Amino acid sequence: MGLFDMFKKKAPAAPAGPAPVTANADANTLAAPVTGKAIKMSDVPDPVFGAEVLGKGCAIWPDNEIVYAPCNGTVTVTMGHAVGLMSDDGVEVLVHVGVDTVNLQGEGFKGFVKKDDRVTAGQPLLQFSKDAIAKAGYKDSVVLAVSNTAEFADVQMIVDPDTAVSAGDAVVKVVRK
Repeated sequence: MGLFDMFKKKAPAAPAGPAPVTANADANTLAAPVTGKAIKMSDVPDPVFGAEVLGKGCAIWPDNEIVYAPCNGTVTVTMGHAVGLMSDDGVEVLVHVGVDTVNLQGEGFKGFVKKDDRVTAGQPLLQFSKDAIAKAGYKDSVVLAVSNTAEFADVQMIVDPDTAVSAGDAVVKVVRK
């Protein structure tokens, strides 16, 4: 260590996150990003997600406030209320918290990852405040969408609607062509 090395600023460390969960994910399966009640995409109270414009998948009414990675992959984008991932197997995944929560401009959200980070299924991605979302008058459904649905034969919700799921449970199946 040189004389002036002690004055160099260190890069800020990523915020410490909660412990990971065990996730049931593989090349063709995505895990639930939160614990709660699984619903069909058509039941998401947002016309864009409900019509599967951004891809097929499912959503979950969350019981808690921690969002976990649904697959192994690389973070492609973080937006406070959402995280985009490219799975190791070529599945583009969007995990989006809430309806119209983009209007909160990051308030009530704490990210644990950044663009280009490598993540493993079950790793914490972000934390959100159910209270802050509700106070703003928004719904807190957590969407799990496969953005590149058209590249696959199908994307299917593999749990029954209105089923309780735990973060890490298998919820979406990608059917390859």
